[in-house]
This record gives sequence, C-alpha cells and structure tokens, in this order.
Amino acid sequence: MDLTYQRKNVYQLADDAEKKRIAEYAEGYKAFLNNGKTEREVVTETVAMLEKNGYKPFELGSKINKGEKLYYNNRGKGLFVLRAGTADLAKNGVRILVAHIDSPRLDLKQVPLYEKADIAYAKTHYYGGIKKYQWLTIPLSLHGVVALKNGKKVTICVGEKDEDPVFYITDLLPHLSQELSKKTIGDGFEAENLNLIVGGMTVSGEEKEGVKKAVLAHLNKAYGITEEDFLSAELEAVPAFKARDVGFDRAFLASYGHDDRVCAYPELTATLEADTKQTVLTILADKEEVGSDGNTGMQSSLLVDIIDTIAASYGVNAALVRSKSMCLSADVTAGYDPAYASAFEEMNVGYVNKGVTMNKFTGARGKSSTNDTSAEFIGYLRGVFEKAGVVWQTGELGRVDLGGGGTVAKFIANMNIDTVDMGVPVLSMHAPYELISKADLYAAHKAFAAFLL
Repeated sequence: MDLTYQRKNVYQLADDAEKKRIAEYAEGYKAFLNNGKTEREVVTETVAMLEKNGYKPFELGSKINKGEKLYYNNRGKGLFVLRAGTADLAKNGVRILVAHIDSPRLDLKQVPLYEKADIAYAKTHYYGGIKKYQWLTIPLSLHGVVALKNGKKVTICVGEKDEDPVFYITDLLPHLSQELSKKTIGDGFEAENLNLIVGGMTVSGEEKEGVKKAVLAHLNKAYGITEEDFLSAELEAVPAFKARDVGFDRAFLASYGHDDRVCAYPELTATLEADTKQTVLTILADKEEVGSDGNTGMQSSLLVDIIDTIAASYGVNAALVRSKSMCLSADVTAGYDPAYASAFEEMNVGYVNKGVTMNKFTGARGKSSTNDTSAEFIGYLRGVFEKAGVVWQTGELGRVDLGGGGTVAKFIANMNIDTVDMGVPVLSMHAPYELISKADLYAAHKAFAAFLL
C-alpha cells in the first residue's frame, strides 16, 4: 500500500488502444474548434449536433416528460441541454455540467470605421483578459451578426477560408522602437490603438474619406448594410489560425479558444454518449470572460428558471431539487509551464498529460470571491473517478498572492448546489493561440461521463 500521493501520467497508463482513442477524440474536437470561433457559432454547431442525436427545443414553463432530450437556446449565445431522467429527482437532483463558450477577443465598436493616411481602420474594444501585444501582426478574421431595423439579421464571417482576406493590427518596427522599449508592457500597448486594417483602395474621384467609402460600398454590395447598421452589430475579431497538432508525436494541440471550448466539447460528448438514469443539464454559457453578467451569463436567473420547470414537471419542490443537485463547473486552469516556473507552486498546480484538473477553490488573495468546495463533495467525486479509471489531479491558479481567477462555480454554488471547478490545464492561457494536451482533453471527457452516471 503506497501511502504517498503521486500524479499519474495518462500516456504511461494508456495502452495502444487508449492512445488511439485519445488521438481520434482530438480530431472531433479540432473540427469543433475550427467551426465555432465565437459563442454564436458554437451554439449553431452544437444545435446541429443535438438535433442529429434526437434533441428538440423546449420553452420555459413547458411540461417536460421523463426520457425526453431537449435543449433551450438562449438568444443564440448560450445553450441548456436537458436529458430528462427516470431517477428519483427528489433524492438525486440534477447532474449539472457547465462550461463557457466565450473567449477573449476584439469586439468592433458600434461606430468603428475611420480613415487615416489612406488606410481604412475599424476600432475595437477588447473583450476579456488579454495581453494586448499578442494581438499585433497576426491574421485576424471577422465573425458576427448585424441586426437590421427591419428585423432581419445578416451573418458575417470573413478570414477563415483560404481564399478570404484577413485583417491586421500593425506593430512598430524594431529600428524605431527605442522609446517604446523603455515602457512596460502594460504602458507600451494602448487599447485604443488595437485597430484593424480593413481597406486601402479609394473610390475613384473621391477626395475625402475615399478609402472608408470604398469599404462601405463593399459592405453594402456584399451584405446590404450601411455604416448606421454597425450600431446594432456584434462583430468579433478573432485569430484566423486553425487548430493544429504540436510536436513530432502530435501529443499537444494548439488553437484559439481552448478557454473554454476544451471543456465545452467534452461535456457535450459525455452528455450525448451517457447511458444514465439521472436527469442531466449541460450548460454552454456566455459572458464568463467579463464576469458572467447579463441575460446570457451565469448570473442570470435562467438556471433557476429551468430547474423550476424541471421540478414542476416532476412534481417535486424546486428548492429540494437544487439542494440534491451536483455540478462540475468545467473551466480550464493554468498548466505548469517550466519556462515560467516562478509563477507556480509546483506541488499544487495542474500538469499537462496528467489528466483533468480539479480546483477546490479559485478566487485570489485569501481565496477571495470563490466557491471553496466541501471535502465531502470532493470525497464523493474521488470515488466516482476511481471506479471509472479517470486520471485526474488537483491544482491552483498560480502561487499564493500572485495568481487567481474567477469561474462560474460560485454563482451555481450560491443556488445551494454542490459545485467544484474541473477542467483541462492550458499553457499560454488567454493568448491568441493556446496549448493543451490531447490526453487531458480525453481525461476530461471520461471524468464528465463518469459524473453523469
């Protein structure tokens, strides 16, 4: 009997068949990433997956029958996926999986277009926590919708196809950067300068704002929109990179948007595959990167409303259902990076290739603003994962008084639901191109599937 705790490496434990499953599972995830670079696109892609698997839409307050497979589309930016089980709801509650599908990006402002020095630009406002310099000199694509006054909606996606143009933010050449190099990273890159180059040809004969007018003429011809229509648009600039394998052995996967689609995809696949009697509620949420506010964020009342609808359909008290429910808040954590070892406390951090990572608490500086999960709930999960052969570990988001961060866990726990954070360790988190281990991705799928049984 080994009395010490040792992390396990997924690949050391896996046989050839398991390694093949890991690699094949990552291929589906790569397609999911490439097809869904914004929260709206993820919802569209997921709805197609759900309907292919027999799920149907439902409305709040409608009667839910045992055995039904349903989904609630929250304004095209979030999803609640329901498998109505046959198990005793008053005794077992609901098994809840929640991940967010928004990622750091650059949003176009509502009045974005201007021209300077015969170059047309679009002004942006960054969304979520970014290092501004990382968004310079990389190819960017533009995704989103324009809502017109007549009620119609125009979808835009430019920069993803090989034949598409991309968009670009300039940087200052090193020969002229002596003054800039004296500034800190925080001071040297100003948010108001994160402006996309969107055009360079002028309208023939135009002397004033000819390039901007040429861009507007193109947009009107291609999409039927005018400059005023930007007032009711949601357009997001994201990296135009595709998901790619990393390393000679292809053990790693680089992509935009691992945070948090690397948890959203495994919770979806676990939900679709689970053979369970439990009532399962799988949530894809918006707005986590900016605090989870708004009617598509997890601070809205929608989760309570849906649990109320489930409870009423089963003839059970909703407060009792919440008290018996359990939730895995599926969000990424910072993976240990040897290149920046001083940022971590090596005994308490998630390591790549060593499985999905549980964070008992998040928050910052004295565990401020966190859900600190109970020992009893973690003990229960230990037994579940042991039985299912899940490789998992525990971690924190950086060393004490340096790191910290927030997830949606505390909002769900505040509803009297046992909740813990559990997700994939990520290197270069919040960068335009993040890195994960395929083994950890697959371990997350196995963990979520085991939790639902």
